[in-house]
Amino acid sequence: MAARRNLTAISIGAISVSLFAATGSAAGGPLVEKAPGTARASVHSSATRTAADTDPRPPASAADKERGRPSAALGAYLHYGPAGVRRMKELSRWLGGTELTVGHTYLPGDLWSNIEGRPEFLRAWAKWRRGAPERLFVLNVPMQEGNEDHVSDRRVRSLLRAGARGDFNEHYLRLAENLVNSGVPDTVIVLGWEMNGTTYTHRCGPSPRDWKKYWRGIVATMRSVPGQKFRFDFAPNRGRDAVPWTKCYPGDDVVDIIGMDSYDQPPGETFDEQVRAPYGLQHQVDFAAAHGKATSYPEWGLFRNGDNPEYIRRMLDWIAQHKPLYQTITDYCPHGVWQCSENPKSSEVFRAKLTAKPTPVPPEPTPVPPEPTPVPPKPTVPEWPELNQDDWCLPWQPDEWLRRWLPNLRICPASVRDWRPGR
Repeated sequence: MAARRNLTAISIGAISVSLFAATGSAAGGPLVEKAPGTARASVHSSATRTAADTDPRPPASAADKERGRPSAALGAYLHYGPAGVRRMKELSRWLGGTELTVGHTYLPGDLWSNIEGRPEFLRAWAKWRRGAPERLFVLNVPMQEGNEDHVSDRRVRSLLRAGARGDFNEHYLRLAENLVNSGVPDTVIVLGWEMNGTTYTHRCGPSPRDWKKYWRGIVATMRSVPGQKFRFDFAPNRGRDAVPWTKCYPGDDVVDIIGMDSYDQPPGETFDEQVRAPYGLQHQVDFAAAHGKATSYPEWGLFRNGDNPEYIRRMLDWIAQHKPLYQTITDYCPHGVWQCSENPKSSEVFRAKLTAKPTPVPPEPTPVPPEPTPVPPKPTVPEWPELNQDDWCLPWQPDEWLRRWLPNLRICPASVRDWRPGR
């Protein structure tokens, strides 16, 4: 449903070097890089790549919401090669430290040798995924080589029949082995994305029955590899497009996640119409609930309606309400908000809603002084007072002549100073 990057003409040698030309920057963001031969999709086709994880994550806690953390695992398609890994750190800084836990890229669909997932292509993504247990590595996987060669429906029908017979399963066996050996056995595989459209050789419309049988064979082949924990994401375009996407659904036993690529364009001029339109956002949520599946939004972003902050706000609110497993905005022009300077108003809304908010620090409680430990009083030992020597003296009554010379004469015991009771 959007302008998309054409990787079918990119060889593996080109993957190891930067082939993009700078086209501009968003506020605080790096220069955008475009792949050669970027194709335009029709009004009813999509544009990017996907991400998910092996274990569904629980809804965000109240504490997470207080801290401004998104309610779904957050990522963005920033570049298909190692530059995409580096830019995740830069985007996280632009969002005030909000962590991106989804690494999202896709395999080139030019040659079977590239669809097999060359180890040198997977290396940077695998290293990032192993860096933290909560990270998701989402990989879009084509179902045909020459996947953007605009082949006829007749040719697609013939290829789908061959796929249903198992003629291409050996390539997916090698892909599964390369992913396991690279240390990413829990990769989310977005297999045959936007199958209900007209853009890709792996489209479903020419033969839905063969397409579903082909999908089932790929999943069985990849799940046969020891150590794998893959999850498979069925991700159509929003809306009916060339064929109702429900006609392509291959079965609950081979689908783990029901995704949707949804850009700001018809069908649905307003966001409410995008929700209510046949095979729209509400249909996806209801269909996933009926089948007991998690949802995802591997590709979403701006498009036909230009810089539309209301769309960004409503899409983020929808994601917060319905809690998909993951969401990755397509972040290059015309869809993006960080690497695209064409959408400043939308960029402001995206940044404000997803920027990490500092955790409030509760005031320290006023310390309460401890109760003093009562000290029992020591018993008072009475002291005998100093004896007044005069209290032990007796008056003497001499005759009148002596009183004249010795007035107030008394008789006192000589040892009175040293005497105490008990001595």
